[in-house]
Amino acid sequence: MSVSSNPRAPYVLSSDHPKLRAPQGKPIIVHVVVNIEYWPYDQLTPRTIVVPPHGRSHVPDLPNFCWSEYGNRAGMPRLLDLFGDRGVSVSASINASVIDVYPRLAEAVLEAGWEFVGHGVHQRAMGAESDEGSLIRAALDKLESFTGKRPRGWMSPGWSETFDTLDHLSGEGIEYVCQWVIDDIPTMLSTKGREIVAMPYGLDINDSVVYAIEKHASPEMSLRIRETLKRFERETALGQPRVLTIPLHPHLSGVPHRINYLEEVIDTLLNRSDTIFMAGSEILDWYRTAVTEPMA
Repeated sequence: MSVSSNPRAPYVLSSDHPKLRAPQGKPIIVHVVVNIEYWPYDQLTPRTIVVPPHGRSHVPDLPNFCWSEYGNRAGMPRLLDLFGDRGVSVSASINASVIDVYPRLAEAVLEAGWEFVGHGVHQRAMGAESDEGSLIRAALDKLESFTGKRPRGWMSPGWSETFDTLDHLSGEGIEYVCQWVIDDIPTMLSTKGREIVAMPYGLDINDSVVYAIEKHASPEMSLRIRETLKRFERETALGQPRVLTIPLHPHLSGVPHRINYLEEVIDTLLNRSDTIFMAGSEILDWYRTAVTEPMA
């Protein structure tokens, strides 16, 4: 009797995947995801940079609220300029409430041509919602009304899921998700409806993990990306592309002492002959037509 490690994706060694044709002959696909969130002033913040006195959380949590608020005010213009000046495709994983709370920010992201990806309504775990299906629908409806397009992708706040999240997402027409971080190329996930693609994302290459959780020095993200490139060079030489996802947050990577390192590594990636920047839906469309032959 075979036993599956999980109910959504049968276990497969990465080396056993069918060979994929690299997009435009460039085997390292760079996916920049900027997570844009609203942390309500009158609620506990989802993450902290300053531990409250005596370890007792309180509302309003001013320093931690300001951490996020600074990112949306001062960090986002830096990220918009960085990627806009270079014509880089970006996915915006965005809380739907940002449209109402930070309307100028939402407009700037739309004007920049970034792809809007569902990211809940507020920055709150899916399991904390009393009616998950209605919340997902409300978030997607809000983004569709604002952008004129139904989002094709979803990133759950904090990578969170219930046992039913993927089924709700499939029912609402979502085609790919970012919270299943299980491979360096896209992977199919089963649902009660049609399959959804698990888009490669980043756990250890992720500014939230690197800076907010592990609390590394400013150059760390750049170092990890450069070391990942060394390995991907060797692996893509064997004929299988890789997706290098760079998840960012404006309050983490948009601060003055980190943005220069990010700018340098983006320029390094742009100057390589084997890289291509693609937003989530572009990767999805490539993947659906890229299978060429089984791996030997």
